Amino acid sequence: MASEVAMEPSSTAAAAETETVPTAVTKEPHRLERKWTFWFDNQSKPKQGAAWGTSLRKVYTFDTVEDFWCLYDQIFKPSKLPANADFHLFKAGIEPKWEDPECAAGGKWSITSNRKAGLDTMWLETMMALIGEQFDEADEICGVVASVRQRQDKLALWTRTAANEATQMSIGRKWKEIIDITDKITYSFHDDSKRERSAKSRYSV
Repeated sequence: MASEVAMEPSSTAAAAETETVPTAVTKEPHRLERKWTFWFDNQSKPKQGAAWGTSLRKVYTFDTVEDFWCLYDQIFKPSKLPANADFHLFKAGIEPKWEDPECAAGGKWSITSNRKAGLDTMWLETMMALIGEQFDEADEICGVVASVRQRQDKLALWTRTAANEATQMSIGRKWKEIIDITDKITYSFHDDSKRERSAKSRYSV
């Protein structure tokens, strides 16, 4: 009887050794093709005499799908912004300013929205297309800006080479397809915008 009892611990230990110990699986983050940076600009209370762009702030640079969704879910929805504020998503290393070397000779496709929900949807669809490299002319794109205004919100897709009409028209058609709209969108040159407050459109699709 004593021998039987003495064997129990050793047999228990043997059984424990044969059990499969679960190992933690660490998932690798989904890397993007390039880094992107979120910027924020609140022009609702500009300081007297302050130059344009002084309220522009770099918020966060990311390069994974997981970081993007975390940021978007937490804060980066235009509908949460006060009037006269802008959200920007630009390639890392490019500032959302006309003076930036990558933007200086460029322009932008623009669309307006009367509904906050509509702006949120187009903003998200555009960002996913950018970080997912869905544009054939991805190297030509600088970024996207969501502008919240009292009367009418606006979304603008900035590109590098305004004078290249064929490339800009291709980007414009693809963008309309991505945000699923039938309304006409227009393209203006940054150079024109510098000279005139209401720059004339050069292209439209």
